[in-house]
Amino acid sequence: FWDFLILFFCLPVVIFNEITKKRLLGDMSCRIVPFMEVSSLGVTTFSLCALGIDRFHAATSPQASTRPIEQCQSIIAKLAVIWVGSMTLSVPEILLWQLAQDTSPVSGVVTEYCTMKPSSNLPESIYSLVLTYQNARMWWYFGCYFCLPILFTVSCQLVTRRIRGTDKKSECRGGKHGQCEGHLNCTIIALTVIYGLCTTPENVCNLVVAYMSPDMSKQTLDLLNLINQFFLFFKCSVTPVLLLCLCRPLGQAFMDCCCCCCEGCGPDTTSSESSADSKLKTEMSSSIFFDKPRETPPPLLALGTPC
Repeated sequence: FWDFLILFFCLPVVIFNEITKKRLLGDMSCRIVPFMEVSSLGVTTFSLCALGIDRFHAATSPQASTRPIEQCQSIIAKLAVIWVGSMTLSVPEILLWQLAQDTSPVSGVVTEYCTMKPSSNLPESIYSLVLTYQNARMWWYFGCYFCLPILFTVSCQLVTRRIRGTDKKSECRGGKHGQCEGHLNCTIIALTVIYGLCTTPENVCNLVVAYMSPDMSKQTLDLLNLINQFFLFFKCSVTPVLLLCLCRPLGQAFMDCCCCCCEGCGPDTTSSESSADSKLKTEMSSSIFFDKPRETPPPLLALGTPC
């Protein structure tokens, strides 16, 4: 959902600015777009950490094959912590950026661009905090939004494989459960790889700009910033598709929802067939996560017998 917000709001603003050299929504977009982009990095980072912890618990659980589905309240609480934490850490971006104008000496055209400069109208305490954030922003990006998710995911995967390698009981788990766990692990690894590849250029550019910015022109800096933003847009475009392709239960549920929406205006003659298919798919999807046999009622005994 956050990737969709990035593509729906930030991408048109960036394209409009590159075509017209005017900033859509003015100073507001200069503050909101970086805030949403950094929040997207935080959401992805903390989500990968949460998924790594979940896979670790699944590997170390004594009854992993019969582990119940997590309650909706627990999932919402985790998502709230991830989203609120990411947005809170991104608040300095709102106070850091502001709109600036530049006049071309050749054509005389006034162009608008966003500059990283705290406003002097801020209170002294907040201004000092924002200035400190600006000075440490490069290393904060590199440490929290690049090293943390990659190292956390790699560590969880290595520990999980080590535990499964030493625990012989884990080798004897049900086939369906083992396949599901393998698909989920591959999904997390693929998400981490895509995230690392898409954020590496930005971190490299930040390091280069930090030590070579006096020797680089404004056009070069703007081009590097544009490349970094489009790598972020590429990540936001690929991540949902990757989830639907690799995570089979999620992809199947998405296709079922699409089919239900498409067949909603169809004739009623297919209602019984669709209900039967949905019931069968529900049983199949539940069998993916549970290897425990269903409870069946005891057989009826003949009346009058001692048994």
